[in-house]
Amino acid sequence: MDGMRRKAGFFRNFIFSVEDSLVSTVGLLSGVVVAGNSSRTVFSTGIILIFVEAFSMAVGSILSENTADEFAEKKEEPMSASLPDALIMFGSYFLTGFIPLFPYVFLPAGTAFPVSIVASLVALGFLGFMGGRLSRTSSAKGVLKMMVLGGAAIAIGVAVGALIK
Repeated sequence: MDGMRRKAGFFRNFIFSVEDSLVSTVGLLSGVVVAGNSSRTVFSTGIILIFVEAFSMAVGSILSENTADEFAEKKEEPMSASLPDALIMFGSYFLTGFIPLFPYVFLPAGTAFPVSIVASLVALGFLGFMGGRLSRTSSAKGVLKMMVLGGAAIAIGVAVGALIK
């Protein structure tokens, strides 16, 4: 596999996992808070989500990258070739999942709720900005895309939590 394709794969896995980690974690935590659960429940839910999803995303990455490589080459390829992509997926999902969870460590659920959302939106905006810079496209559009689409997904978590309350 050529160097540019490999770099694009790393970049894709990084952007995907960071965005998914921020959005799914804050969306779930927000829904759990809005549904009326305690800070302890919110924190426990967040920890479980981060560990399970980081591993699941890494497994999904290794399987999908390996399958795509086999499709492109029309022959079996070693799964170890997809391991770097999976490690990027795991590490970036795992680390950024703590951004929306961190406020629940120090603040009561009602106060941590908006702080978690704002922190996640700021991180999404930064991700969009850096994505634009690295790809030499509009950083402003990158910020807007990440914050609007990520914000919509966060809103779904809040809405579902409110519905089941």
